[in-house]
Amino acid sequence: MNVFLPALAMPSGIRLSAGAAPVACVDIGGTKIAVNVVTPCGALGRLVEPTVKQGAPDALARQVLRMINASCQAAHIAPGDLAAVGVASCGPFVLNQGQVELATPNICGGLAGAARGLPNDWTTAVLEAPLREAFSGVRVENDAIAALQAERRWGALQGIANCAYVTWSTGIGTGLCVDGQVLKGKNGNAGHAGHMFVSDNFDALCGCGNIGDVEALVAGNALPRRFSAYSDSASLLIVASAGDPGAGVIIDEVCRDMGRMLYNLVVTLDLQRISLGGSVFWHHRDYLLPRLQSHITGRLPALTNGCTLVPAGLQDRVGDYAALALVA
Repeated sequence: MNVFLPALAMPSGIRLSAGAAPVACVDIGGTKIAVNVVTPCGALGRLVEPTVKQGAPDALARQVLRMINASCQAAHIAPGDLAAVGVASCGPFVLNQGQVELATPNICGGLAGAARGLPNDWTTAVLEAPLREAFSGVRVENDAIAALQAERRWGALQGIANCAYVTWSTGIGTGLCVDGQVLKGKNGNAGHAGHMFVSDNFDALCGCGNIGDVEALVAGNALPRRFSAYSDSASLLIVASAGDPGAGVIIDEVCRDMGRMLYNLVVTLDLQRISLGGSVFWHHRDYLLPRLQSHITGRLPALTNGCTLVPAGLQDRVGDYAALALVA
């Protein structure tokens, strides 16, 4: 299937080649789900909803099915006419009879227990099996791995054989590529660097059950839990970028932890470039990027020289392109 994607185009610029059958593109995050139907006329029927976190363990899959049908209706397309459904989802994944279920810290409340505050006791959220009951051509991939593929195809990682995509959003996600090969792992979970440890912290609880991993320290939903004077991560970053010294100290600490994770990726995989996206990073990229780069540049130059951090070439629409990259 051929896809025309102008450089840095927004979703309205996504379209399939003339005569191609439509596809559905689903982006599942810990905060929201976005669905588009992509046709030769472009991306149509875009819907965005908060991610369902209550009910039976298949509630999220049922939400996705409902949103696909609603997106098709808005695009005046019969769901049966879809050639494929691409799903880029936050992980980790577990496989149940070969089909993906989500063991996702920001969705499944049964992983860390009641202290995490999620309104369910799921240890996994069923996903792929109900989708395959409705559609024959379904492909589910970790969202950061799918975003990496999109960035390599159409974004800031084109032509780069040793690279990574990192999302700094509700959670921390990573897609990795070494010698031109995208790394996936036994269950499609390669790149979950957000759950590595980079500091001694004994009170930041991650949704996975870890205490003090990167996601627990710096993720978008972690910052207001750790620093309760700020209602959300955006408020903290706005105040810090305006020069507030106390907020600045916090963000310096946060960038140190995130920067250590990025450094670990660079020296472990000998990377040339890392593309960064996600809502926390994207909306404050000019402030955050040099602070993150400072934790790489000049440290063990034999491994870090020439490795640069760059904003995602697909900007704040990486998720739309990520799902499309799975079925294009």
